[in-house]
Amino acid sequence: MKHSTRRQALGLLAASPLGALHATAQASDWRPGPEHFRRLRQPLRRPAGKLELIEFFWYGCPHCFELEPHLQEWLKRLPPTVEFKAVAVPIRGYSVQHQRLFFTLQAMGVEHKFRASIFQALHRQGQELGNSVEMIKLLQPQGLDVALFERTWAAFDPKAFSAAQIRAANQLADDYGVEGVPTLGLGGLYTTSPSLAGAGQPPAEAARRALATVDFLIQNFGKV
Repeated sequence: MKHSTRRQALGLLAASPLGALHATAQASDWRPGPEHFRRLRQPLRRPAGKLELIEFFWYGCPHCFELEPHLQEWLKRLPPTVEFKAVAVPIRGYSVQHQRLFFTLQAMGVEHKFRASIFQALHRQGQELGNSVEMIKLLQPQGLDVALFERTWAAFDPKAFSAAQIRAANQLADDYGVEGVPTLGLGGLYTTSPSLAGAGQPPAEAARRALATVDFLIQNFGKV
């Protein structure tokens, strides 16, 4: 699994049975190591309380789409000492509009309700969701409050006050050194990703290794 790169946008955007058995054995023997994560040279200030885990993502990123089901299942076992949040960042194309969509739905308290449908529309149905009209057409039949959506969407216009949340998200991604998505940031100290922890592996195994690396970092926070 690879990253979708954000450097330009933010510049701102096994064939035989024997081989399959060998790959399975390698997967079962795998353990996270220092080459599977990065420690920030300049740690970020940590808020008091729970350890914060951030997924930097873009709805339109195929690698984020591949990670999503594994991440959602893994989150069911997240320790109570860790708090998860997703942060949409721009990459290219319609990603700025998709980022605005994310923050609009999040402000409405319904992003979790529509997240899977948005991923499916972009990656399985060939939709672009490049403007609010297309977004409403997709989400209204699923229960979207259109009037509230339109008001909240307007509040996240780049010139509006609420757009400060988007700028803060972009700054946070910069502070973590995020150059591609998906990237997982932990406690202002570490980052990892399927492309880093699972380089050269099929998507499901790359996702498993990235999440296993996060488990390792949670258990050894500040010690590695």
